[in-house]
Amino acid sequence: MKISDILKLDAVISDMEARNKPEVIKELSGAVAPVAGTQAQDVAAVLLEREKLGSTGIGGGIAIPHGKLDTVKTIAVGFGRSIKGVDFDSLDNRPVHLFFLLLTPEHSTGGHLKVLAQISKLLKMHQFKERLLSAGSAEQIHQIILENDEDF
Repeated sequence: MKISDILKLDAVISDMEARNKPEVIKELSGAVAPVAGTQAQDVAAVLLEREKLGSTGIGGGIAIPHGKLDTVKTIAVGFGRSIKGVDFDSLDNRPVHLFFLLLTPEHSTGGHLKVLAQISKLLKMHQFKERLLSAGSAEQIHQIILENDEDF
């Protein structure tokens, strides 16, 4: 499986309007819920509950909000870019610009961890992050991810 197998263009937001963590969660949930076959408010509730355990803002301008939901049948991924950056309670206390949202079925431990690892691997590549930040459209962002994706 690849990230590009589960990241649909409809779930890519090239210029998020969100100004804070709850707005980011709401905006990303709205993009991912239709492709995941569930309700946006359910996705947002799961993600906000996960954030209470600790921020998914991992530093370096990146956050990977993730959660499990019983109404989701297969793994779904969304991507959002905030050009201005958002305070997301990141580990390094810096604004977050790149968001990968991961939503998995309730009992999908192995798949959940594999996708998280693949996203983390991609985001360790400096040039990949720079290309995402400078892309002009959702289509370009999606293409950049397709070009750098590998099986996991």
